[in-house]
Amino acid sequence: MKQEDPGTADPVDVRLGARLAELRAGHGWSLGELAERSGVSRSTLSRAERAETSPTASLLNRLCAVYGRTMSQLLSEIETEPAPVVRAADQAVWQDRASGFVRRSVSPPHGGLRGELVEGRLAAGADIAYDRPPVPGLEQHIWVLEGTLRVTDGNTVHHLGDGDCLRLRVWGPTRFHCPGPGDVRYVLAVVRP
Repeated sequence: MKQEDPGTADPVDVRLGARLAELRAGHGWSLGELAERSGVSRSTLSRAERAETSPTASLLNRLCAVYGRTMSQLLSEIETEPAPVVRAADQAVWQDRASGFVRRSVSPPHGGLRGELVEGRLAAGADIAYDRPPVPGLEQHIWVLEGTLRVTDGNTVHHLGDGDCLRLRVWGPTRFHCPGPGDVRYVLAVVRP
């Protein structure tokens, strides 16, 4: 995680940290209990809740798994009430600076809807591993718009290029890797079970 100057913490990280603290308090867990459940150190959890660091995609995935949420759900909870039409200028963008992953919430979670759309961008060489799905059985459709993407689902590796679409339900570890030579841009459609 990237160290932040507390005086210049990203407003999104501040709202995210506050929401993470609310979720933990709502479950009545101490930092130690959450650390045991998530496999994330107490100090890392504490720094994320205080917005002293910008959490990585991997860290958020572990916390989402503990709280039974998708990453989009968590991120939508720190935004204003979602509207039926999401203008391009209003689509929340989150960046994992450590891995080179940029995530745009094109169609964020909305009350009564089970699906959402995310635009993902990975820099050449970026490799993100998720040790578990945020919600077991989560349905994903990954459509590559440009570039090359290698998706590992359990022990199965899928090589995707321009226009290819992978459909799967996620039950275990996954990995997203951009082998290059250029960046990859893809659409991720997520449907909660």
